[in-house]
Amino acid sequence: MAQRYGGTHSPSPPPPQAGDRSAISGAYKGARPQKAGARSNVLFIPAIPLVATSFNDGALGLSLAVGAAAVWVLGAWLMREGLHAEAAFEARKVARKPAFPRKIAGSVVLGAGTAIAAFKTDPGVIAPLLLGMLTTGLSLAAFGLDPLRNKGMEGVDSFQQDRVARVVDEAEAHLSAMSDAIRRAGDRTAEARLAALQGTVRDMITTVEEDPRDLTNARRFLGVYLLGARDATVKFADIYARTQDAQARADYLALLDDLDQNYAARTRKMMLEDRTDLTVEIDVLRDRLQREGVRL
Repeated sequence: MAQRYGGTHSPSPPPPQAGDRSAISGAYKGARPQKAGARSNVLFIPAIPLVATSFNDGALGLSLAVGAAAVWVLGAWLMREGLHAEAAFEARKVARKPAFPRKIAGSVVLGAGTAIAAFKTDPGVIAPLLLGMLTTGLSLAAFGLDPLRNKGMEGVDSFQQDRVARVVDEAEAHLSAMSDAIRRAGDRTAEARLAALQGTVRDMITTVEEDPRDLTNARRFLGVYLLGARDATVKFADIYARTQDAQARADYLALLDDLDQNYAARTRKMMLEDRTDLTVEIDVLRDRLQREGVRL
C-alpha cells in the first residue's frame, strides 16, 4: 500500500526520531526472511499451462489435465503451509514439531500430480511412476523435510509447556489482529509505535518460553491486557480512518507508550527474578559443598 512521505516540511506528522523507542524497536526487530516466498508460490504456476494446453485433447485428456492440475495445486498449497509452519517452529526457542508433516505430504502430492499429467501423454505405469518419484525427490531436496522432533523441551514439564503454548498462541493472535487493524488507520507513526510495542511483547513471550515458571507473572499481560490493547487498536483505527481525530491519535500513542514501558518493566523484573533464583541455587550448592569439606 502506498504511503505518504512524512518529513520535516510535510503536512503529516514526522516519522519517529532517532531517540524514539519505535526507531529502535521498529517493524523489523527480530525479522527473519520468509521461507514461503516466491519459490513456493512458483509451484502454483505449472497447473495453468497444463490445463490451457489440454482443451483440444478430448474429454478424457482434459479431465486428466484438470485432475492433475488440482492435485498439483493441493501439493503446492501443502508445501507453502509446511514452510509457514517451519518458520513458526524456528522462530520459537521452545516448540513442538508440527502435528502433520505438510512438506513431506506436499512433496508426495506434487509427485502424484506429475504422475497423472505424465499418464495423460504416456499411458502406462513405469514412466508416470518414475516421473512422480523424481518430482517427489526433487521437491524434498529443494524444500527439505518438516521438523520431526520437538525443540527445547528436554526436561520440561509437558503440562506446563502446553499452558505456555496456549497463552503464546493467544497472544500472537492478538498481535496479528492489532497489525491488521492499524493498517486501516493509515498512520505511519502509529504503525511504528505499535511495532515497537509488539517487539516488547515478543521479548516477554521469549522470556516465558525459555522459563515456563514466568507464566504466572506474565499471563495477565499476554492475555487480558493484550486483549484490551487489541480492542483499543481496533476502535482507534475505525475512528481515525473516518475522522482523522488528532486527539484520538494522541491518546492512542500515549497508550502505546505506557504499555510499552509496562511490558518492558515486567520483562526486566521476570529476568531479574530468574537471576535471583539462580544466585540462590548457587549459594545453596556452595554451602552444601563446604559442609562436605570441598573448598571452592
